[in-house]
Amino acid sequence: MVKKTHFGFKEVNEKDKSAHVGGVFSSVAENYDIMNDAMSMGLHRLWKKILVELAGISKKDKILDIASGTGDIAKLISKEYPETEIFMTDINMDMLSEGRDRAVNENFSSNCHFCQLSGEIIPFEDSSFDIITIGFGLRNFTDKEAGLKEMKRCLKKGGKLLVLEFSKPTNPLFSKIYDWYSFNILPKLGSVLANDSDSYQYLAESIRMHPDQESLKAMILESGFDECKFYNLINGIVSIHVAYEK
Repeated sequence: MVKKTHFGFKEVNEKDKSAHVGGVFSSVAENYDIMNDAMSMGLHRLWKKILVELAGISKKDKILDIASGTGDIAKLISKEYPETEIFMTDINMDMLSEGRDRAVNENFSSNCHFCQLSGEIIPFEDSSFDIITIGFGLRNFTDKEAGLKEMKRCLKKGGKLLVLEFSKPTNPLFSKIYDWYSFNILPKLGSVLANDSDSYQYLAESIRMHPDQESLKAMILESGFDECKFYNLINGIVSIHVAYEK
């Protein structure tokens, strides 16, 4: 029997989802930073700074950044903690290339490695990393549970996972306004700024299909982490889950 999963609001064969998602991110790669700024009014930069602060990084840490995209999180870490070792990774080669080029051009590549990989099958040994970060990438996984288990496997004892992702607003009125913005404004921004409304329609839909804060926390704990807490930002539009292995 063919397994099905969601691609935005559509149902697709599970084995085909990664190719569909890959098409979206290849399409948006060149304009990804412009669109992130437009969609969040620049707030995504603040959210990523908060993630780095919550990470509690030590100067010699080995860090895996999954779904690095254009490298915002890696740049923040590299500039503030230049003695760390950072693995910038993405499943999509177009996005990874954008991140690598930016790291070279903006001078934060010296302590970075660049790897094309899936966060669901991480090609590193057990207990390889002190910290794993993933910003706005988990919702695109075909099998989130498999990915979270892989992240736990790759963390050292006492290591920390930080997941920054769109979530569910806690205020019903605010939620309605957010829905209107997502499905009426975001595709138009995609059309005007990137000539690509379909990809941004998917991004809006993928946010709605992602587990809410409590559901994601439960999923993280079920994957084997000992402890997990989350922080709501902007009324829960975004949340940061911090998971530990004691």
